[in-house]
Amino acid sequence: MSVIRDTFDQGQGVLCLCPNFVPRRFGKAGMRLRLHPHDYYALGTPRGSIKERWFASVICAMNGPLAAPDEGLSYVMSHDDRPRAFTLKDAVAELGASLIGDQLMTQYGTWPMYAKFFDYATPLFHHLHLDDDAAALVGRIGKPEAYYFPPQLNNYAGEFPATYFGFDPDTPQEEVKKRLRGYLAGDNRITELSRAYRIELGTGWYTPPGVVHAPGSYLTYEPQWNSDVNSVYENITSGEVYDYSFLVENLPEDKQQDINAVFALMDWERNIDPHYKKHYFRPPVAIPETDGYREKWVAYGNPYIAAKETTIEPGAKALVKDTAAYGCIIIQGHGTFGAYDCEAAGMLRYGQMSADEYFVAESSARIGVAIHNKSKTEPMVILKHFGPNANAPQVNAK
Repeated sequence: MSVIRDTFDQGQGVLCLCPNFVPRRFGKAGMRLRLHPHDYYALGTPRGSIKERWFASVICAMNGPLAAPDEGLSYVMSHDDRPRAFTLKDAVAELGASLIGDQLMTQYGTWPMYAKFFDYATPLFHHLHLDDDAAALVGRIGKPEAYYFPPQLNNYAGEFPATYFGFDPDTPQEEVKKRLRGYLAGDNRITELSRAYRIELGTGWYTPPGVVHAPGSYLTYEPQWNSDVNSVYENITSGEVYDYSFLVENLPEDKQQDINAVFALMDWERNIDPHYKKHYFRPPVAIPETDGYREKWVAYGNPYIAAKETTIEPGAKALVKDTAAYGCIIIQGHGTFGAYDCEAAGMLRYGQMSADEYFVAESSARIGVAIHNKSKTEPMVILKHFGPNANAPQVNAK
C-alpha cells in the first residue's frame, strides 16, 4: 500500500498515531484522560464511559457484541494529514522488519505489545490475567503487564489509591475456593484475603500472569502484552455487581462450572509470595544523564515489556537514541518530534486528532530521533513503551 510507505518515508521512520479511546462497561471514569468532559459517553451509555486510552495497539479490545470490529486498534495519520488513514497493524504487515526490526518480526510476526492509560475513579475488581497455557485453551495468549503512575496525569487520587496484589501468605487455598463458590450467593469479599499497597506516584509494579490484583484509583500507564483476557474473582466492587460470566468467560465452556478450573488459573506461589513487593515493585531506574535530556526506566525486570520516561529540558534540542522500535506518548510540553510538530494534549474532543502520540521504527530509534523542546519554562516529558528487546534492566524476580 503506497500510502503506508509514503507516510513512513515522509515521517523519516516515525508514524503519528491517532488518539485511541476505549470505553468499558464497568467502573467509574476517572476523567483524567484529557478528554472533553462531555465526551466520556461519546459511544453511548450502553457502552459505558471511556476509561482507557490505548497506545501502539495492533489488537482489538474484548468489549462485547456492541463494540466496533476495530475498537482498540491504533490508527495512523497519513503524510497528507488524513486521520485514521490506516491501522498500525496494517503498517506492521506492510513494512515488517523495516518498522519493528528483524528480531520482533522473526519471533512474533507482529508488534507484540501495547500500552494504555487506565483511568478509573474507583478501584477495579480483584482479577487476574491468564498465562499462555490457560489462554491457549480459548485461542488467545497470556497477558503480563506493568504499571507506572505519572504525576503529570494524577491531579487527584480517586476514591481508593491503593492496589491489592495476591493473597496474604497464610491464606489457605480452600478459603479462596470458598469465596469463589459464593460468587452468586452474595458479596464474596475476596479482598479480605489479600494485601494492599498504597500507590506511590513516580513508581510502578510488574504483574505476572496468574496474579490476582485489584488496581487502585490513580491513572496508570500500563505497558502490556498483546492480550485482553482476564478472570474476575471479586463479584461486587464499589457497589457494582459483576455477573458470573466475568469469572469464567475465558475458560472452555465445559470448565465454566468447575471452581477448581477457575482456581487453577492462578499462579498460587506468586500470589502468596511473602516478599511480593521486593520481587515486583519497580522504583524508577535512572539512566546516566545526557546533554539536554534525562531518562529513567519505569517498566523493566521482565522478559516481555519495558518503558522509559524521557525528559527534555526547557529550550533543549536532543538526539535521543534507543536500541529498539517503540511507541510513545507526550504527556507534558511542546516542540518537535522528528519531522513532526508535537504537543501534549490539553483537552481533546472524541474523534479529534492530536499531536502527542508516535511510533518509531527500530532503524530510526537507533539513528536517534531529534527532539526540540520549544518551551522556555516547561520540560517535555515522554513515556516510551517497548517490547522485549529494549535492553531494559533485569531484576531478581521470582
